[in-house]
Amino acid sequence: MRAQEDKPFLSLIIPAHNEAGRLPDTLKAVHTFLSKQDYESEIIVVENGSTDNTFEIATSMQAYISNLRVMHEDFKGKGWAVRQGMLASSGEYRFICDADLSMPIGELPRFLPPELEDAPIAIASREAPGAVRYGEPEFRHLVGRAFNLMVRLMLLPGVQDSQCGFKCFRVDAAERIFSQITIRGWTFDVEALFLARKIG
Repeated sequence: MRAQEDKPFLSLIIPAHNEAGRLPDTLKAVHTFLSKQDYESEIIVVENGSTDNTFEIATSMQAYISNLRVMHEDFKGKGWAVRQGMLASSGEYRFICDADLSMPIGELPRFLPPELEDAPIAIASREAPGAVRYGEPEFRHLVGRAFNLMVRLMLLPGVQDSQCGFKCFRVDAAERIFSQITIRGWTFDVEALFLARKIG
C-alpha cells in the first residue's frame, strides 16, 4: 500500500522541547534512512516552549532536508506537541519519534505495511521478548515500570509499555484519536491508547 500521489505515505513527527543538542544528529539519521525508502515521506518537527535554539536549528536544516517541516508552539508539553504534529501532517501513516532516537530508525519498517499489514495502531515496547533498552538509566526504568503497573491496573490491562515514545497511527486512527486528546503533558500516551480501546 502506498499513499495517494498528492500525499506522503509516512509522516514522522518529532516533538522537540530544548533538543538543540540532539536534534541535528537525529534529523540527519532520519533523513538518511527515509531517503532510501521507496515511498514519499515528510518529517515534522514540533518545537514547543524551548528556551534554547531548537527552533532555529530545526529551521536551518530545511536547507538540505527538503521534506522537513518545522512548527512552533508556545505551549509546553509533549502531548500538545504530538497532537499538533499529528493533526497538521498528511501522511497515510503517522509515526511519533522521540528526539533522542532511542529506538534505531532502522526499526521503522516493522510498524508499516508490508511488514505489518495495515494495522490502525502499532506501538513499540521495551518489555517485549528480545527488546533492548538504549541509554536508559536504571532509576528511570524503575519509575517507568511502577507507572506502567498503575496504568495496567486502572486503564490499559495487557499493555506492557504505554510510554515508549515510538508509536504509529494510520490516518483514520490518528485524526480520530488526536482530535480528542486533552492531556498536554507526557502522559498523553495513556489517553491516546485508552481512547483507541474505547473507540474500538
